[in-house]
Amino acid sequence: MTIFAENFLKSEIFRGPLVPYFVTYREMIAKQKVIDLVNERLDDQMFIVDVTISSSNDINVYVDGFNGITIEQCIAVSRNVEHNLDREEEDFSLQVSSPGLTESFKVRQQYEKYTGKEIEVLTADSEKLKGLLLENSEDGIVLETSKREKVEGHKKKQLVVKKHNLKYDEIKSAKAVISFK
Repeated sequence: MTIFAENFLKSEIFRGPLVPYFVTYREMIAKQKVIDLVNERLDDQMFIVDVTISSSNDINVYVDGFNGITIEQCIAVSRNVEHNLDREEEDFSLQVSSPGLTESFKVRQQYEKYTGKEIEVLTADSEKLKGLLLENSEDGIVLETSKREKVEGHKKKQLVVKKHNLKYDEIKSAKAVISFK
């Protein structure tokens, strides 16, 4: 809805920039509505990572699964959202994809997906840890790191294995380590 309102103070001509007053009201698509539509097409092995809607109604949906996600699954989600939002009411653009391997984890299910695999964590106090994600819980994760360090009584550096218990609020970012071995 757009309202145009002119303001004429006096009938004489003024020098300087006088412009009509414009009010533009644009209704954004409700994020919860999009989330509900996405969830209609997800099975118990899939989950929403993120949904963003810009002020110009550019909708980005990121979905993933414990066994990965296929293009066909993304298409099914996209079609369900597309067919249940009214373009006559509000125009929008829609993109449905997986979050990508290089993106930081945003939801707990991503930690669950990578349990038993190598991840890289940046802690809140800027410490970088790279190791095996042993477990995750409601509160946080357990990360096992291996590092060669000088140990007293040995001439050579020894492999030292440490377990780090990290709460989710202590984690600034975490992402999967990509290995081509």
